[in-house]
Amino acid sequence: QVQLVESGGGLVQPGGSLRLSCAASGSIFSRSAINWYRQAPGKERGLVAAIARDGRTNYADSVKGRFTVSRDNANKTAYLHMSSLVPNDTAVYYCNAKAYLDFGTIDYWGQGTQVTVSS
Repeated sequence: QVQLVESGGGLVQPGGSLRLSCAASGSIFSRSAINWYRQAPGKERGLVAAIARDGRTNYADSVKGRFTVSRDNANKTAYLHMSSLVPNDTAVYYCNAKAYLDFGTIDYWGQGTQVTVSS
């Protein structure tokens, strides 16, 4: 059984920074692409940042230059470092692991962590 646990969310002022963590249990982490999504009230969940198994990264245009995604395979943890935060970054942030297995892929999701950017 695989579990993803996000942490690090909270209330931050505009211009501030936060680092989200996504800790995985089980043995699939190194075989997984890790994606960070967010969902604001009344909006659809959207991809924010992604890091492939080989470390390549990809970002939504709205966060390029402000957010950095990274992974530590030895500790089975992924991170999303967010800086220069603005109120529009307010959302529940979800970690997704897309595990590439012999028979195909499986998606795992964390429970989400709230990020609120407000003065």
